[in-house]
Amino acid sequence: MIIKVLGSVGCVNCEELYNKLDKIIKERNLDIELKEVTSILEIVKYKVKEIPALVIDEKVVCEGIVPSDQEIDCFINGKV
Repeated sequence: MIIKVLGSVGCVNCEELYNKLDKIIKERNLDIELKEVTSILEIVKYKVKEIPALVIDEKVVCEGIVPSDQEIDCFINGKV
């Protein structure tokens, strides 16, 4: 599984989402590749209206918020 956080450099919420995901992945020893995407040229390809945006296996699952740990679990487990 590949998870991408779309955001901009210096965006507090983008950094918070990336750090939250990194912590969850490490604590649970999940086989997930986490990537941070800050290139506007890459971000526009996903047609998101707000950042941060969360992309799981090339599907935008969330944008404009920092989801809770419970919501992240649902996204990772495909329940959304």
